[in-house]
Amino acid sequence: MREIEALHARYAHALDDDRLEEWPNFFTERGIYRIATAENEARSLPLPVVYCEGRAMLRDRVQSLRHANIYEPQRYRHIVSSVLVEKVDEERVKSIANFLVVRIMENGETMLFATGRYVDRILLKEMLYEERVVICDSRRFDTLLAIPL
Repeated sequence: MREIEALHARYAHALDDDRLEEWPNFFTERGIYRIATAENEARSLPLPVVYCEGRAMLRDRVQSLRHANIYEPQRYRHIVSSVLVEKVDEERVKSIANFLVVRIMENGETMLFATGRYVDRILLKEMLYEERVVICDSRRFDTLLAIPL
């Protein structure tokens, strides 16, 4: 349990400290990252807001953020809580945790950006995400989802 919480904390700190190049390294080579809305998940609708499969795609997303996408400078502050861990098999666990992301704009404006839960499948030996599903409580996003949640 402690190792899972530490993984979640390292992930949040990397994003909050703008160390986006480290983000793909939190996933297995074929790891999946998906952002969905709670409404779509509840209705089993397959269309995600963001979908990345494999480290190569995650790296491409970071490169796009750094060099191609145009978005207003901003940073996040993640708060992760209420971590539940359930054994799937000898090699992996399922983790569910609540999250809250505050967005801080370059001018100092601060706002609640996203809330929801992470539903993760984690490989224990490597302590990496095999799959991270970010389920946002709201279906509305006021801006481009630039930085990973």
